[in-house]
Formats: sequence, structure tokens, C-alpha cells
Amino acid sequence: MQLVRALLSRFAFGIVSLLFISIITFVASDLAPGDPATYIAGEKASPETIQRIRENLGLDKPLPIRYVNYIGGIVKGDWGESYSGTHEKVSAILGRTMPMTLRLALLAILLASVVGISMGTIAAIRETRLLDRGILSASTFGVTLPNFVLAPILTFIFCIKFDMLPTTWETQLRGPLWMYLALPVTVLSLRPMSLLTRLTRASMIETLRQEFIRTATAQGVPPFRLMTKYALRNAILPVVTAIGTTFGFLLTGSFVVERYFSYPGIGSTTIEAILSNNVPVIQACVLVTGFIFIVVNLIVDILLPILDPRIREAQV
Repeated sequence: MQLVRALLSRFAFGIVSLLFISIITFVASDLAPGDPATYIAGEKASPETIQRIRENLGLDKPLPIRYVNYIGGIVKGDWGESYSGTHEKVSAILGRTMPMTLRLALLAILLASVVGISMGTIAAIRETRLLDRGILSASTFGVTLPNFVLAPILTFIFCIKFDMLPTTWETQLRGPLWMYLALPVTVLSLRPMSLLTRLTRASMIETLRQEFIRTATAQGVPPFRLMTKYALRNAILPVVTAIGTTFGFLLTGSFVVERYFSYPGIGSTTIEAILSNNVPVIQACVLVTGFIFIVVNLIVDILLPILDPRIREAQV
């Protein structure tokens, strides 16, 4: 019961954080230069036309009233309409782009977790040896190399020089889906992969020096079982926390990657909305990204007590 109460408390704090994000985003959008009504009507429109559009959009009302109406619309599932193009419903835009970004982020964090945890474990087992030094050097390179540098390098190698993969996303895919996802997922996963490698290595080294590991070794526990069931299970806790945090940052980190590869996700949609001062789309993308970040961290809070009974006992 205490555990459930603790999780509900975390969820309540998440809701408060989401409201805070919505307020900041709403106020920032209102203070940003440029008038949405002027953008919709065009710079040559008459003042009467601009004023009529402002009234239709509710922009003539005080800021607090507009915010309350905005939150009320979100609760009812109405995110408003896009200011540009065909004035599509923002909910339809989110429904089309959010699954694309989630797929990209999930594949990236899965690749980063599998490779990062594996490489970190191997490096810890072979501490101070050549393999450990090589993995550390590679992870340092991965942490320091920005996405906007790695993407052109991989594009030149795999798309231009060897012509193995498509350069950008296409409306009508001319090949298997994995070919279009390979480069974006690789670019997006490199930095978290390197970070998880270093974190797993440090946590495993600390765990391998604990007394219970020496006791299990003296009792003749097989090496593979010793590393997986005893060492890795205890060393994985800070890594799980880092995975949750990293996944949230992947959603925002995908903005550059999606824009570069013309990937139709929420990242490229947000950038296009910022360039066109499309306020409803900007606000919706920021709120949805914040919501996913909160949900992922709540899932991590649920997993940690399951993985470590000590945390569960402390919460109870």
C-alpha cells in the first residue's frame, strides 16, 4: 500500500510538472515576436481582417482566460487547428507524427541499451586490459561526436560512396523499412550507447569488488551465472534509471536527426512549426513530449523496486 502511495505521489508531481510546462510554453508563445493572425491573413491584409481572425482565434481575450480555455480544450481532446497549410487538426498531426518518433526513439534506446550494457559488462570483466581500453576509447568518441557531425559522415559512407541505404525518408518507400531506419536509429543511439557503456562499466566494477561476489566465487558459482545473476543484476539499477532519462532526451534529440533525414516525426514537425510560427502545433508537441518523459520516468520508478527489493522495503 505504501508503495502504491509513493507511485501515486510521483504521478501527482508529474501532473504538476506538466502543468508548469504548459504555462511556460503558453506564455512564451504569447511573448514571442510575430502575430499569428497576421501570419494567417498575410502581411497585406487589412486591419479589419486581422482583427476578425484574432477574434475567431480568441486572441483578443486576456491571457489567463485563453490559457484556461486551452487547457479545457486539451481535456476534451481538442488541441486546436494548425495555423498553416490546410489548417489540419493538431490532434491529427500528433496522431500521424508521434508514433513515428516513438518508433525511432524506442529502436534507438533498445540498440543503445543492448550494446551499451553488453560492452560495459565486457569492459568491466576485462578491466585495465586492451579490450577495456578499446571500449573506453570508443565510448569516449561516441560521447563527444555530435549528431549533426555523425549523420553526414554515415550518409556519405553508406548512401553516397557504397549506395547501400537511402539518404532520406520517402512518402512511398522503395525498399524495406529497416533501410530507412538504419541511419537515423544509429545516429540517435550512438551517444546514449556510449554513456550507458561507461555507466555499466563503472557500476559493474564497483559491484565486482563487493564481498558477496567474492563469496559466490569461493562457493564455485559458474562465471556466467556469477556475472549475470549476481553482478549485473545489482549493477543494473543506475543503468535502468539512466535509460529512462535518456529515452526522454532521445525524443528531443531526434529533432536534429529527423530534420536531417526528412523523417516525418514530431521533431521535424516541431521545427517546421517554429519556423512558421505555428503556435498550436508548437504547444502540442512540447506538451506531448513532456508527458512521455514523465510517463517513462514513472515506469522506471515502478521497475526499480521490482529489480531491487531493498528499494521496495525502503519505500514501504
